Amino acid sequence: MNENQLSKRLHYVASYIKKGMKIADIGSDHAYLPCYAIKQGTASFAVAGEIAEGPFQSAKEQVEKVQLSHLIDVRKGDGLEVVEPKEVDCIVIAGMGGPLIAEILENGKEKLDGVSRLVLQPNIGAEHIRRWLLENGWKLIDEQILEEDGKIYEVLAAEKGVLSRPYNSDELLLGPFLLKKKNEVFEKKWLSELKVWQNILNSMDKATDRPETEKKKQELLKKMAIVKEALE
Repeated sequence: MNENQLSKRLHYVASYIKKGMKIADIGSDHAYLPCYAIKQGTASFAVAGEIAEGPFQSAKEQVEKVQLSHLIDVRKGDGLEVVEPKEVDCIVIAGMGGPLIAEILENGKEKLDGVSRLVLQPNIGAEHIRRWLLENGWKLIDEQILEEDGKIYEVLAAEKGVLSRPYNSDELLLGPFLLKKKNEVFEKKWLSELKVWQNILNSMDKATDRPETEKKKQELLKKMAIVKEALE
């Protein structure tokens, strides 16, 4: 993977950047995504944000190497603190857990002024992001699910707007767009999750009955019912 050839996962992420957009890539790592988007002529300007010193230096070196320092600003900071309000149109957060992505958006809410698109790629727990979007006036415009190197990823694209009706619990867990597409990767992911949950249930049955165990058990059973119905 480099600035000319992204991984399959990041290629899907990049496909949601509209031509001419100013983007911020939060947790940019080697800044491959901003470099690619600028070189392809999709993004007109980019901020590459990194919290850790090592990846921050890697991103800076990468941007200098491809001579794009005039169009890509590499900044060190936590989450959305690396951008100013109205500075970018599109925020990309890829390769983290869903709860962390939702937390970054929540903590940096005031920085979303002027942002028209969010492109989010959680490694796990996409339902946390869907719930955050729903509660904060954003709506999904598309979702993708893909497999790369034995791992399954979801990519969510959202824009400002209010839904005609809120997502139901099935859509929050599985994704409104992914539910409609129900491709092979979707089935593979959820069959695998069912197995994991079944093992957890089995170990819970062996545990002593505590109120919190019972609550967890009921939540798991509810999720399992949703998934089983979707896969039928």
